[in-house]
Amino acid sequence: MSVSAAMASVLDSLVVPDLPVRRGGRVVAFDGTTIEAVGIEALVGGRAIVGQDRQAAEIIGFRDGRALLMGLSPLAGIVPGAIVLTDSRLDEVAVGSALLGRVIDGLGRPLDGLGPVGSGAVPGMRRGVSRPQMGPGERSRVSEVLATGVRAIDGLLTLGRGQRVGIMAGTGVGKSVLLGQVARWAAADVVVMALIGERGREITDFIETELSGPARARTVTVAVPAADAPLLRVRGAERAFAIAEGFRDEGKHVLLILDSLSRVVHGAREVALARGENGGARGYPPSALALIAALAERAGGDRRSGGAITAIVTVLSEDGGNDPVVDAARGVLDGHILLSRRLAGRGQFPAIDLGASASRVMADVCTPEHLAAAARFRRLASLVEDNRDLVLMGAYSPGADAELDAALALAGPLERYLVQPRADRIGFEAARDALVQLVA
Repeated sequence: MSVSAAMASVLDSLVVPDLPVRRGGRVVAFDGTTIEAVGIEALVGGRAIVGQDRQAAEIIGFRDGRALLMGLSPLAGIVPGAIVLTDSRLDEVAVGSALLGRVIDGLGRPLDGLGPVGSGAVPGMRRGVSRPQMGPGERSRVSEVLATGVRAIDGLLTLGRGQRVGIMAGTGVGKSVLLGQVARWAAADVVVMALIGERGREITDFIETELSGPARARTVTVAVPAADAPLLRVRGAERAFAIAEGFRDEGKHVLLILDSLSRVVHGAREVALARGENGGARGYPPSALALIAALAERAGGDRRSGGAITAIVTVLSEDGGNDPVVDAARGVLDGHILLSRRLAGRGQFPAIDLGASASRVMADVCTPEHLAAAARFRRLASLVEDNRDLVLMGAYSPGADAELDAALALAGPLERYLVQPRADRIGFEAARDALVQLVA
């Protein structure tokens, strides 16, 4: 064989991998938030690099033949004609055990100073930020109790594996402490904690205090501080769900805590308004509120793998005030827990307003005896609360109402049942048995 023929044979045997296609465009307008560029052909959701500083951005839509982009970090120094480089690949998320114990941002970059997340521990474990939702036939029923270690929840608002529940709360009513207790004590294989839109100091304090000790080793934390770009709030929440889905596909039970859903929706509102959507209820475009259902539907149990995602999301609300995010969340979640400023002011922690809270799956996971005791407790507690002012004024005469007399006799024990010190973990069986004995 001649030298030329041998070289030709070698060249024919070479396999040249396909290289990612990178298309270039140029900036033609920038209003401080949104970039308009021409010459770009890419999918909505595709990533882009803008200008000499290589600032990260994402395509959020198109208008009049121009691509609309928003920064994945605050944009600065954008000049007319700046080059925009894109590719056709959507963002992918690394999932798996290498993330346990780590703190990452909305783009998957480490924030804990421990170096890059080890790619060798997650071979082939990558998925898109968003994925098709499971069909109804692929979902498993909520039939197992999720013990949280918080007596008031386990006894009176019992949660189930695969449930989606909202914690409605304002500021300064003990929300972070309650989330920390659940994150440390819940009977889950993995905890995915998404801290979205919080102040940087609060994120650091939460991780170092509420997630200290053994809980940190089973927790993946996705942190997007309030100063980050609005689009990154949405991508951070989607990344947290994608990570949880990866563990669920392995057959594990995942507890996903999103704090807060309201700030994710606020970020989605800014993105929607930037691409020209009309504002709806109280300024929320339809796509922003639709994100609530889209995220909630990603939680639940998977019949195929046997795994499940239980989602606990917080919604900013002053005692359940009129807010479109609160209303939309109530409509798609399987329960809600309202934290009351009035109760927090009386020193009751967790400050759960029992009468305004409900778990829609409690009847599916609890015994009849447990359900009856919880209903009796609610009735007695409601009588005490409704007649509190009457009794304090001395306007009630004992003996006028036998059931109210019974409730008043148990007022102290009922209130003590709802109160739990920050460091005290109470087992599910202990919470249930104490409830049954109290109202027997």
